[in-house]
Amino acid sequence: MFTPEWKKNAKHLCKGAAKFLNYKRDLLTEDRIAEIESRRKDLFQAIKDKNKERVEEASKQLRATCENSLPREKPQGWFEENVEVMFVAIVIALGLRAYYLQPFRIPTGSMQPTLNGITGTPLKQEDWPSFPKRVMEGILRGRSYEKVVNDKDRYVEIIGFDDGKPIGNVANYQWWHFFSRSQLISQNEKPLRLPCPSNQAHEIGLSDAYRVALQNGKVLKKGQVLMEGYIDTGDLVFVDKFSYHFRKPKRGEVFVFDTLGIKGIQEHSGPQGGGSHYIKRLVGVPGDELSIMEPDLIVNGKVAKEAGMRRVAEGAKPFKDEHKGYVTAHPGGSRKMYLVTPEDVLSLKDETAKPGMREYAALGDNTSSSLDSRYWGSVKEYNLVGPALFSLWPITTGHWGFIK
Repeated sequence: MFTPEWKKNAKHLCKGAAKFLNYKRDLLTEDRIAEIESRRKDLFQAIKDKNKERVEEASKQLRATCENSLPREKPQGWFEENVEVMFVAIVIALGLRAYYLQPFRIPTGSMQPTLNGITGTPLKQEDWPSFPKRVMEGILRGRSYEKVVNDKDRYVEIIGFDDGKPIGNVANYQWWHFFSRSQLISQNEKPLRLPCPSNQAHEIGLSDAYRVALQNGKVLKKGQVLMEGYIDTGDLVFVDKFSYHFRKPKRGEVFVFDTLGIKGIQEHSGPQGGGSHYIKRLVGVPGDELSIMEPDLIVNGKVAKEAGMRRVAEGAKPFKDEHKGYVTAHPGGSRKMYLVTPEDVLSLKDETAKPGMREYAALGDNTSSSLDSRYWGSVKEYNLVGPALFSLWPITTGHWGFIK
């Protein structure tokens, strides 16, 4: 503590020069290495002799030698610096998405009102609010106003009916790997891109357009309004991809899984299908036996007690009065179903199964309008992505925050 400041600085400079030599030795020429070592010895001897003036002079020479020992590089311009910053940011974001947090857009209403899916509401363009209000609704609620007019005569195929409304051949896809979009398939023209998924396109007018097409020999006429109204985006949530590596999934939590190998989803999906990931409430873990005694979910012979599952069964807030709790699947067709009557039991493979083949069950909170384990059975362990962690946007739906 009694060492003079000039001597401390000189000693630090000696150490710094030694590190510089070690780090940059492969880039330095032999004469530069010899010169730096010589300057270090001069400085060290001056310190030993306690000669302040010689120390100051030797320090200047050592600094200058080190600074000029490597060829000077041209400093980065503003463009190079910004590109580098952007590249680092992208790498970090991709790393977070791959290993920790992945954004996921809720595509359907199967989890309402816990989480909102994408919904469509028909509304004539003359009734749309002013442009500034539409902009604010877009920012705060994720709402967009859409009107699509057919650009050519299109011969279309009707693939089914939903509540008496014709459903046409509309294929869903992911735009920029993130936004849910669809395209109308016709037999005589290229696909027509639509600004929303197929379900919402039908909700805001496409079904009515197909009804008119049926009267015109299955032809959508040029100039015909195909859809008109507004689309409310589904909640944007962050999925925790990290936790399941260190803990077991918990019954009652909301989770995300991929649909790889779940054959029943493709068989039952119909207009609701098209997504590569689903989000549901995890209602059964390996070894559980599930059945439904409306409005309750029965797990291993007892009424499920987990908080999220009780909220669904009891219709507690924010559920509305018409909510019916857990209901059995709607029977129909020859496809296999699992929970159609109160006597049906869905048994999940327990911990004795091979890793990756243990089974979980998934139900939507809005079970009367959810394609889930009642229809297509279990979710394998290898399908799990992670628990839904945080609802980020929109911020005015009342869902912002941690997901329960």
